Formats: sequence, structure tokens, C-alpha cells
Amino acid sequence: MTYFKLLILIVVFGTSTLASQARAQDVPATDFRYQPDWESIRSRYRCPKWFRDAKFGIFVFWGPASVPAVSDDKYGMWMYRKGATRLGINVGNYHRLHFGPPSKFGYKDFFPMFQMEKFDPVQWTALFKQSGARYVVPVAEMHDGYAMYASKHTRWNVVDVGPKKDVMRLLVDEIRKTGMKLGLSSHFALNREYYSKSIPNADTNDPRYQDLYGKPVDPKAPPTQEFLGQWWNRTTDIVQQYQPDLLWFDFGLDKPGFESVHQKILAYYYNKGLEWNKEVVFQDKNMKGNSFPEDLIVLDLERGRMSDINPQPWQTDTAVGKMSWTYVHNENYKTSDYLIDEMVDIVSKNGCFLLSIGPKADGTIGENETRILKDFGVWLKINGEAIYDTRPWKIYGEGPTQISTGHHSEHKNKDSVAADIRFTTKNDTLYAVSLGWPENGEFSIKSLAKGNPYEKREIESIQFISANAEAEWTQTDECLSIRTTEGAPCQAAYAFRIEFKH
Repeated sequence: MTYFKLLILIVVFGTSTLASQARAQDVPATDFRYQPDWESIRSRYRCPKWFRDAKFGIFVFWGPASVPAVSDDKYGMWMYRKGATRLGINVGNYHRLHFGPPSKFGYKDFFPMFQMEKFDPVQWTALFKQSGARYVVPVAEMHDGYAMYASKHTRWNVVDVGPKKDVMRLLVDEIRKTGMKLGLSSHFALNREYYSKSIPNADTNDPRYQDLYGKPVDPKAPPTQEFLGQWWNRTTDIVQQYQPDLLWFDFGLDKPGFESVHQKILAYYYNKGLEWNKEVVFQDKNMKGNSFPEDLIVLDLERGRMSDINPQPWQTDTAVGKMSWTYVHNENYKTSDYLIDEMVDIVSKNGCFLLSIGPKADGTIGENETRILKDFGVWLKINGEAIYDTRPWKIYGEGPTQISTGHHSEHKNKDSVAADIRFTTKNDTLYAVSLGWPENGEFSIKSLAKGNPYEKREIESIQFISANAEAEWTQTDECLSIRTTEGAPCQAAYAFRIEFKH
């Protein structure tokens, strides 16, 4: 009896789902609007081709935490937590020593010092374009509640305090002139529990500044309706003013108590895309659970990767430094080689790579950040055809180096070697990219040995893209061997175009 009840439920549910999808498909595109439920969204949503083709984007992590420029991007959180030590620095002690006690000089007092007086949006976007990025995602507001845009809902914004101009509008307009896609990020959901109230005489307990620091809350308690209303107003303000192609959310939105806005914000933003007549991308981390079905968004992994090809397009966001998202003096920078290898690995698994840089408080981009972005541009100019507009192959690759997976797992990863091969495809062409240079100049690809289970067509030619030259090759029962006669023609990774006989 139980079996037949289950069968009836499956039939009814399946029929209902198919019927709702059919009804949605029957509605003219100009009349259709998403409803705030998963099935309505599923009936029409597809990840935009522009995002799947883009592969590489720049995350701009700007904000007043770059004024003290020590510890990390959460300086404003750590300075109010007694004994909080971050990256070897007791932030509270550091703050009292250099700026005074938080009763006299609070985090808000950094805002007037955050002037961005040397900000040049034309120069910034020229660098982003030179890097090979196809989309740019400036932070709209961080956990600290300071709005990097002309907010209609908080006095703590770039127009009223700090730069005294809408730096977001200036940057957005230049990004669009270059043809790159625009994303915006919101981290505000965590604001309600960001600032500790544990220091009695600190400015976080002063009612005059409650609109920045928030009311005292139990972090385990769900957000109030008042806070959810603030979150909604500020988020929709960002969307309405700047019409982003991509909307990115941090993990605070995944915390318990935000469930009531998940379907609502997704439908709202996708409907805005219909209104603007453009395809948009919504990104979330699902860090605390499955807040959003992963076929309806682009899943973002923070400082982490996937172990294999993911059926749905996804993204890694990480930073040029190991310590902070915003600019800090004591940053430990990653190498360009490591970051380029990371991008190649992610693309081979159906992902995109969002690389964060932190500009300085004066509005300039530092030497290390500039160097890394230029290194990406040089590499992509030579090897970009193996990255842009590609799709995963039957397997992502091969090699001995194990990749740690999931959020915040990147610190476990080792540098790649020449035996680490990654594959991508475009039309009938297969690309193989080695993540290191072999000492003898000979690349071995075991997955393309004679009789391999992945490709039955005969190889016609192999082009060494990185050197712009034909490659010598031999295919045996053990591997495909590709020989080079010169030294490494570029840094980081080495791409081959493999054509097959028809």
C-alpha cells in the first residue's frame, strides 16, 4: 500500500511540475515574469552564455578597512573584540596604540580618512581589460555597513562621508565602456552581528551610531523583520541604481532566518533582467546549507575549488593575497604562476575564476596587484583560446597533485607540476594545458594514449599554442608524448591545440 501511495505522489508531483513548466513556456517572453518559487524560476532560467564564456573576472575589494591596512578586511570587527588576534596582530591593542581607545576613535572615524583622492576609474578599467578579465565585480557594501555607492538608505556612504562622490557610478560607467560585464557584491547580511558590543564605553554602544553598528543581538537568533527590511531596501537600491549583470552574495545570506527572502530576491533580480532585456547571473555560496537550488544560480566557492567537473557552471572567488581581501601592508601575496594554474584547473571543471584585488585607501592599485593582473593579461593573450568560450571535456584532466575541495580549502593545496594536465574543448577542438614545464621538455598525456576510452578519433595535428608552433608528437599505448625543442615560452602553464581527423 505504501508503494502505491508513493507512486501516486511521484506521478502527481511530476505532472504538476511539468504542467507548470509547460504553462511558463506558453507565456510570451515579453509577458513572462518569475514568481517567488523555485519551480517558476526553474521553468525559464538558464545560466547565461556570456558568463559561461567569460571564465575570468576581477573582484574589487575596496573600503575603509584599507585605511588602517593591517590585520585583514575585518579590522572593524576585530578591533571591538577583546583579545582578538588576527595574523599575529592583537587588533584591539594595535588600534589603541595607533589611533586611541574605541570610545574616542571608533571604526566610523576611519570613514573621513577614506578619501580615494587618487582614484582614476579610466586607469583601473584599462588595467582590468589588460588583465584579460571579462567581468568586474566591485564590492557594493561589506559587512561593516559602509556603502561604496550613493545609498538612499544609509548616511554611511561614499557620497556623504569619505570620497564625497559616487565612486561606484564612476567605475561602473567606465567598466561598461570597455565591454566588460558588471557585477556587484553585497555582504550586508552579516552586519547585524558584525560589531561586538562587549566594550561598554565603545562607540558601538552609542545610540547616535546605531544605524551603523546595529542594535545588540544574539548571533544565534534569526534576523528581525526590521533588519530584513533594511537588507531588502539596500539590496534593491543597488540593483535599481546600477543594473548589474551579476549579483553576488556573501555567506551571511545563507544563515538561518533569511529563508523568507531567498525566493523573493531571486525572482526580483531575474525579473529585473527581463525588464532590462539582458541575461543576468545570481551568485551565492550555500555555505550554511542549500539556501538556493544550484541549478537556479551560479554557486560560488570562497577560496576553494571542486574535485571534478560540475554539471552546473560555478565559480571560485579568491584573492591575490593569502591574508586579506582588502589592502593590507603585511600581505603575503600568491605567485602569478599559482593563480594562473588555479584558473586553468577551475575552467577545466566548468567553473569561472573571480580574482580579488584590494585597492589602497588613496584610490590607487598597488604594485603587487598590478603585476599579477598584468601577468594574467600576458598569459591569456597567448593562451586565451584554451580558456575563453570553452567547455569541459569528458574528464577534467590528470596528474599527481591532489586538489583540496570546498570553501576555505585553498591553503592545503600544493603547486602543480608538468604531469598535471587539464582539458577544455571548443567545437571539435581539444585543448590540453600542462600546469608546469617538464625538465626534459617532453609532455606526457596518459589520457590520450592509443586505445584510450575517451577519444576514438585519430589525431591529425597538435599546435603548441604557447609557442605559436607546430609540435612534434608520438602516440603510444602508454601516452601521448609531445616534444618541444625550445625552452618555456611563457610562465605558469602551457597550452596545446589538438585537432582530430574527420
